[in-house]
Amino acid sequence: MSDKICVGAVAGAFGVQGEVRLKSFTADPEAIADYAPLTTEDGEQSFDLQITRAIPQGFAVRLTGVRSKEEADALKGTRLFAPRDRLPSLPDDEYYHADLIGLAVYDTGGVELGHVKAVLNHGASDLLEVATAGQSATILLPFTLAVVPTVDLAAGRIVTDPPEGLFD
Repeated sequence: MSDKICVGAVAGAFGVQGEVRLKSFTADPEAIADYAPLTTEDGEQSFDLQITRAIPQGFAVRLTGVRSKEEADALKGTRLFAPRDRLPSLPDDEYYHADLIGLAVYDTGGVELGHVKAVLNHGASDLLEVATAGQSATILLPFTLAVVPTVDLAAGRIVTDPPEGLFD
């Protein structure tokens, strides 16, 4: 498991005074400020942040050291990370997306189907994007208890009972 968890991403500049548009990936979107300072993935930049207002699809935020529209635009696409130990512990049936990526996916009979490439959420519920051996196309697996009855982080595996024909 990674010692850093992605909690947000900069979507670009907001206005001309150095504010950025920030998309929060935390369960309570405003709680992203509680985990500051946030760092870039490589750890080379660190930012304290102040949420100035809610905007569509996120927040307008002031990041330390960002004073102009050009500096804010340069950060577009930057993912922001918090140390795992600053984040809340999760109940047994909840997982950080970062912990699921890369896990092997097996069917209930023990046959390996692939590995988790990404965790997606387009509004309704999470989907696991599963890459299968020898195929360029991925499969979207609903991340529900009925379809994914077992997640074993210690063993690095997920057991699935996929809908009929999904992996054919």
